[in-house]
Amino acid sequence: MNIEVKTSQETELVDITGSVKEVVSGAGVEDGLCVICTHHTTTGIIVNENEARLKEDILSMLDKIVPKGAGYQHDQIDHNAHSHLKAILLGSSATIPIKSGSLALGTWQSVFLVELDGPRNRTVHVSVR
Repeated sequence: MNIEVKTSQETELVDITGSVKEVVSGAGVEDGLCVICTHHTTTGIIVNENEARLKEDILSMLDKIVPKGAGYQHDQIDHNAHSHLKAILLGSSATIPIKSGSLALGTWQSVFLVELDGPRNRTVHVSVR
């Protein structure tokens, strides 16, 4: 099943935990796995704490590791090489166990789509087995 996400900023963390939980609930799987995968090469999927300052720290860290406009070859095409490179560091998917029909997340864990080249309309695929 797909989740559609409309992002509003160039870079942001969008909490999609509620949408993923809805997919899991509707799947009727008691014990299994949930795979969340982005369809885009300039987004990432991560699991972390949904705390405003931490979310800013994550984006700041990515900017320090992969700065915009640092002479990347891909920028000669469409000026978003930094977005692709950040996405590589984050990864395009996450796998979360399902126990007793629910996502087995830790107390502070949330699932995020990380937008790196927005704002855009994004699609995230959720597979439950």
